[in-house]
Amino acid sequence: MTDTVTQDTGAEGADGPAALTDGIHLVVDALKLNGVENIYGVVGIPITDLARLAQASGIRYIGFRHESDAGHAAAAAGFLTQKPGICLTVSAPGFLNGLVALANATTNCFPMVQISGSSERHLVDLQRGDYEEMDQLAAAKPFVKAAYRVHRAEDIGRGIARALRTAISGRPGGVYLDIPAAVLGEVIDAEKGAASLWRLVDPAPRQLPQPEAVDRAIDLLAGAERPLIVLGKGAAYAQADELVREFVESTGIPYIPMSMAKGLLPDDHPQSAATARSLALRRADVVVLVGARLNWLLGHGDAPQWSPDAKFVQVDIAATEMDSNQPIAAPLVGDVGSVLEALIERGKPGRITAPAQWREELAFRSAQNVTKMAGRLETARTAHPMKFLGALQAIRDVLHENPRAYVVNEGANALDLTRNTIGMRVPRHRLDSGTWGVMGIGMGYAIAAAVETGDPVVAIEGDSAFGFSGMEIEAVCRYNLPIVTLVLNNSGVYRGDDPSATDDPAPTALKARHDLMIEAFGGKGYQATTPEEVAAALREALAAGRPALIDCVIDPTDGTESGNIAHLNPKGISAKS
Repeated sequence: MTDTVTQDTGAEGADGPAALTDGIHLVVDALKLNGVENIYGVVGIPITDLARLAQASGIRYIGFRHESDAGHAAAAAGFLTQKPGICLTVSAPGFLNGLVALANATTNCFPMVQISGSSERHLVDLQRGDYEEMDQLAAAKPFVKAAYRVHRAEDIGRGIARALRTAISGRPGGVYLDIPAAVLGEVIDAEKGAASLWRLVDPAPRQLPQPEAVDRAIDLLAGAERPLIVLGKGAAYAQADELVREFVESTGIPYIPMSMAKGLLPDDHPQSAATARSLALRRADVVVLVGARLNWLLGHGDAPQWSPDAKFVQVDIAATEMDSNQPIAAPLVGDVGSVLEALIERGKPGRITAPAQWREELAFRSAQNVTKMAGRLETARTAHPMKFLGALQAIRDVLHENPRAYVVNEGANALDLTRNTIGMRVPRHRLDSGTWGVMGIGMGYAIAAAVETGDPVVAIEGDSAFGFSGMEIEAVCRYNLPIVTLVLNNSGVYRGDDPSATDDPAPTALKARHDLMIEAFGGKGYQATTPEEVAAALREALAAGRPALIDCVIDPTDGTESGNIAHLNPKGISAKS
C-alpha cells in the first residue's frame, strides 16, 4: 500500500502523533490491493494529485489528450485482460467525454470503471452554480451497467470493490464511480482507513449451464442438416480458446467468426465459412451463437439474410439476451468456457456431425469467392494511384511476418476491406469498432494493446476515423510505444472526389499529411504512394519498435459511401444520386 500521512492532531498518544490518511491515498490503496496495474486518464481538478500518487505508488498512469481516448484505452484493456480497465477523469465536461467510451464499453461488454471527480454535493444539489456543476451520477446511469457515488472517505474501499465486481461479473460492462472533491480530500485515521479496504474474492465466478439445457442443444444439433457456429467477441473475451477449437473440430461444424473473434481459429482453417458467409447464414438450419448476439451485425436473425426456419442455440452469460430478436430454441446460460466444456463432455463422439453435402456446398461457394477476390487483389496490386486493396495486401504480407503484432482497425472502407483482406491467426489480436460501429477507438485501443501486452501494434485507420483520436499520437510518442499507425488516406469521408456546390470543400472532403503530424512529436513519419513503399515503411517501422505513422496515399475515387452499410442511409428526396 502507499504510505499514510502522519499529522499532529493534538491527540498525541504514547507512540506519538496519530497516523492519518485521506481519500486520495485510499483510492490508490484500494486499486493496488485489487491488482490494478494501469490507469488511463486526463488530469485536472480534482484528480491531478490522485494521478501523481498512483504513479508514485507503482501504478502506471498513461495520460491522454482527450478523455474519450483514455476511456477507449481502458475498455480495450478490459477486453484483453479480463480485468476492469480504469479510466480517470475530471468533473463535468471531462466526465462526459469519458462517458462516451464507458457507454461503448457497456455496449461491447468490456469490463471498465470510470472514476471521476465531481463538485461539492451541497452546491450541486441546490444548483448554486459551482465549478463544473453537474449531477454526474444521474447523467451516467442510463448508459452504464451500474453507477455509484462515494460520500465518505471510509466508503472508498467499498465503492472501489463494488465497481470492480460489477464491471467484471456476469455480463461485463462499464461502471461509473463518482468521488466528490471533498471526499478525495477528507482526512481520516489511517488505521480506520486501512481497515475499510478489501480485496475481491472470485469476482467473476464460473456459471455452469443446466444439464438439461445442454442435452436440449445437443439433440437439436444432432438432427441438423446444415449446422453453423457463429463465434462472437464474447467467445474471444472468454479466453476459452482450446475449448472453442475442440468443440468446432470435434463436431466438424462450419463456423463464421465475427470480426473481433477472428484468430480464435486461424482464418484459413478448413471449417471456416467466412468466405461463404452470405450463403452460410441464408441456408443454415441450426445455428450455435457462441458469445455472439443477433443484433444489427447479424441482421437481427431476420429473413432473407437468414432462413426463416432457422433454429438458434445461444451461449450467453446473460439470460436476458435470449429471445431478444428471434426465438431461441436452446438457450445455454453460462460462461462460454463452462458451456463448451459441458457440450463436449455430454455430446457422445460422432453424435453431432456436419453432413458432407453441406460442407461441400460451402466449400464450393468459398472457392468461387476466393477466386473472385484474388482477381480484385491482382488488379489492385498494380493500380496507380494506389487503391485500398493495394495498400492492404502490402500490410497483410508484412503482418504475416510479424504474428505477435496486434491489429487495431476502424473506418468505413478501411474497416470493411481490412477485415476481408487481412487474416488473423492469434486470438484477441484484432480490435475494431465493435457493436456500436463507433469511430474514434483507434489510438485508445492501440495504446492499451501496447501498454497491456508490450507487443507491437499496427493501427489501420481510415483518414476520417483517424481524425477522431489522431492527437493521441503525441501520447504514443511521449510513452515511446511500439505502435505503427497506417492512415489509408483517400482525402475524404468514404472517398475524396465529391464535388462541392459552393466555394467551400464538399462535406466529405479532407486534406492532411498525417506523416508530418507525428514528426512534430518526435515519431517517424513516412508517406507511401505504392504498395511497395507501404511494405518497406511498415517493415522498417516494426523493426525499429518505435512510434511511427505511414500516410498511405489512396486514390480519392476509391471507396463507397458508408462502406458495407450503405443500406442504412435514408432514401429521401435529398438522397445522393
